[in-house]
Amino acid sequence: MINASFSALRAYTASKTATQPAASAAEGSPSPMARALGSFADTLAAQEATAMQAMTGGADPHALVEALAQTELAVETAVTLRNKVVEAYQEILRMPV
Repeated sequence: MINASFSALRAYTASKTATQPAASAAEGSPSPMARALGSFADTLAAQEATAMQAMTGGADPHALVEALAQTELAVETAVTLRNKVVEAYQEILRMPV
């Protein structure tokens, strides 16, 4: 199950650059949402590297536990944010027109 998750994450990371829109010259800095998504992806990639090192014997178990805790926190934050967005969308749909 863990290997399937890592495979899916690797496939997502590889395809992310193909689906990411090109930044135009008029845009200054990326939006806060873009920075948050980039930070989320960077966190997952770093923790995946730590998990791979732990599986091959290159990282100590303490680093693996820290990586798993940070990944869990990042995923829980993303899920909470998604739930809030869905809840707001549902509230908008309930409004009388």
